[in-house]
Amino acid sequence: MRVCIVAEGCYPFVVGGVSSWVHSLINLFPNTEFVVLAIVANRSLRGKYVYELPKNVTEVHEVYLDDVDWSASKKRRKRMKKEQYQALRGLILNQKIEWNLLFDIFQEEDISLNDLLMGEDFLRAVMECYRLKYSQVVFSDFLWTMRSIYLPLFIIMKADIPKADLYHCVATGYAGVLGSMAKHRYGSRILISEHGIYTREREEELIKAKWVQGIYKNIWIEQFRKMSKLAYTEGSLVTSLFEHARKLQIEVDCPEEKTMVTPNGIRVQNLQNLSEKTKEDEGFINIGAVLRVTPIKDVKTMIQAFGFAKKREPHLKLWIMGPCDEDEQYAEECFELAESMQLKDIVFTGRINVRDYLGRMDMTILTSISEGQPLTILEGFAAHKPAIATDVGNCRGLLYGESDDYGAAGIVTHIMNVEEIAQAMVDLAQKKEMRLQMGENGYRRVMAKYRIEYMQETYWKIYRDFAKSMNLEWNEEAVTVPDIEQEPAERGR
Repeated sequence: MRVCIVAEGCYPFVVGGVSSWVHSLINLFPNTEFVVLAIVANRSLRGKYVYELPKNVTEVHEVYLDDVDWSASKKRRKRMKKEQYQALRGLILNQKIEWNLLFDIFQEEDISLNDLLMGEDFLRAVMECYRLKYSQVVFSDFLWTMRSIYLPLFIIMKADIPKADLYHCVATGYAGVLGSMAKHRYGSRILISEHGIYTREREEELIKAKWVQGIYKNIWIEQFRKMSKLAYTEGSLVTSLFEHARKLQIEVDCPEEKTMVTPNGIRVQNLQNLSEKTKEDEGFINIGAVLRVTPIKDVKTMIQAFGFAKKREPHLKLWIMGPCDEDEQYAEECFELAESMQLKDIVFTGRINVRDYLGRMDMTILTSISEGQPLTILEGFAAHKPAIATDVGNCRGLLYGESDDYGAAGIVTHIMNVEEIAQAMVDLAQKKEMRLQMGENGYRRVMAKYRIEYMQETYWKIYRDFAKSMNLEWNEEAVTVPDIEQEPAERGR
């Protein structure tokens, strides 16, 4: 069976939880051929992989959302046929969308995106949408917004898609559109694995965004919802990392019978017998934050909370471990904040090998405004470290348990709550016995539910069932976890 991994904005270009998961999944099935179809921002990232691709990855195809029209057509496009226009109109008005007809238009015809977006058919459909729904705004602004919304979608629908038996989409959104288009073109099957709920994450981003205002936020949100609905409709199976996420998928129109919970898994053995504290750590209680220094991780709140906690517990030291180059402006603002607060015991390490640092930590921390099921918390548990985490994604379930009686493995706080986060730091620092017990609770929890062996067995059965349903060959040998790195040695979540 040939599997195409369809990923947006992650593997193999950037490190992080989703990328790590993809890399691990591919390595778990060395006898299965994988192709990667990667959706990235633009051609400046072409071929710049941060992962060494496994041997069973035979091809990597890239699609750029911010690209130019490479159509070879020299002639100006004629007007659409009636049924083609009705499909375009249905898409723009979000009424009975004929996705397969749209796929045929973009895949089978030498269509110029510039001619389409600047042409009469698109203008006519947009004007009708404007009159029906948005006549209170300035039309010229509305028209240009619609062009900016539909350009990346049309680029996606013009993309060349490698042929595969199964398209494993690591999100809905644009990845789901590509998977659905492949299903229509090749008669293949679609598996969707969401780490966060795509539509909810895009909605949260748009609500906070400054580049889009007013009613236009709603228009963008509707666009992401219609793409996700397509993926849910065409997908044969839709997985999520935890039960609450599965319920959210159902709320946003995923058929319940298609849903399945498949928790993350980590290589516990890689996090045993770690280096312990060094002379540098003497007298300090170390807090480790393994993350990418980006706004979604809300590092500024973490720094502020540490500043308040440090005044009450002078022995605290904060280690922010992960890349600072994904959003250099935000990273610089974090550096300046730490400097302005005159925080001496705060270290930005950049990319690191987690195994070199995790054993030296007394606890881990995440102050994110959005998460799925953070691998960094699970890794900390494997090293017997409790966690402080904001109440996002599955953090509450990981720290407090969902169907076990192991007890609390850390402290959950509200997002952006400096006082609560500072208090959690102080509590874990000053209550050593509680801290150690929470670390043991986390270890027992990860051993019971979140080992890589459990994840492999789950996806082995899923892949096997897909192969059998398509009358394809599948290796029925016993499941054995290969001895490989879960992700690059130097990284951050």
